[in-house]
Amino acid sequence: MDWVIEMNNHKQGILFIIMAGFFFALMTFFVRLSGNLPTMEKAFFRNAVAAGIAFVTLLRSGETYKPARETVPDLFWRSLCGTIGLICNFYAIDKLNIADANILNKLSPFFAILMSATLLKEKANKTEWLCVLLAFTGALFVIKPSFQMQSVYAFIGMLGGLGAGAAYTFVRRLGKKGVPSSVIVLCFSVFSCLVCLPFLIFHFVPMSGKQLLFLLLAGISAAGGQFSITKAYTKAPAKEISVFDYTQVLFAAMLGFLFLGQVPDGLSLIGYVIIIGSAVYKWAYTMRKDG
Repeated sequence: MDWVIEMNNHKQGILFIIMAGFFFALMTFFVRLSGNLPTMEKAFFRNAVAAGIAFVTLLRSGETYKPARETVPDLFWRSLCGTIGLICNFYAIDKLNIADANILNKLSPFFAILMSATLLKEKANKTEWLCVLLAFTGALFVIKPSFQMQSVYAFIGMLGGLGAGAAYTFVRRLGKKGVPSSVIVLCFSVFSCLVCLPFLIFHFVPMSGKQLLFLLLAGISAAGGQFSITKAYTKAPAKEISVFDYTQVLFAAMLGFLFLGQVPDGLSLIGYVIIIGSAVYKWAYTMRKDG
C-alpha cells in the first residue's frame, strides 16, 4: 500500500470513496444473492455484523464515550431514519434490479439538502434547489409512475434515499457536537437490530449455509464501505469528492449485468444520467463557488 501513502490527500480521498462505492455495491449484490428471505431478517444480520465490527473498533481505539444528554435525541433520530432507509433499500434491492435500487438510494444527498434547510437552517441557493428538482425528475424515469407494483417498489426505494438523507443530516449535527463516528455507527447498528429482532423472532425463516454466508458477506461489505467512506472524508472535504460516490451505481450495474443478467431499461438509463448529471453539476458549481 506504499503507493497509497505517496498520493496526496485529495487523491487518497477519491480512492477511498470509490472503494466505498465498490463495497456498498457488493453489499447490495450479496443481499440479493441471499435469496427469498424476509427483508427484516436480512437487515438484522447485516446490522449485527456491522455492530460487532463497530464495537471491536471502538474497543481497539481505547475510546470511552458516554453520550451527552443533548446528543441523545440526535442519536435516536439518526438511528431511526437510518433504519427506515436501510429497510426500504433492502426491500427495493429484492424487488428491483440492483442498479435501480442503488440510484434511488443515491437521492440521499438531495434529500439531505431538504433536511438541512429544515434541521440545520442551512439555506440552499437557487442552483442547489434546481439540482434537487432535476434529481427528482430523474427519479421519475426510474420509478416510472403507474398502477403496477414495480412503481410501488421503486417508490419504496426512493423512501430509502429519504431515510438515508435524513440520517446523514443528523450525523452532521452529531459530528458538530463531537460524537465519534464509531459511536454513531454502533448506536445505529444496535438500534436497527433491536427494531428487526421482534420480526426475526416471530417470522424467522430458516436459512441455508449459503444464505447465511451471503448475509455475513453483506455485513462485511457494508462495514468496508462505512470505514472507507469515513476515511475518505478525513482526507478531503465532502464538497471535493462526494460526486465520486456515484461510482457505486456503476459497480452495481456491472455486478447485476455480469452475475444476475440484469439490464436497466432505457427510461432507467435516462434517469441515471439526469440524477448523476445533477450531482456532477452541483459538485462543479460548488467547486467554482468556493474556489
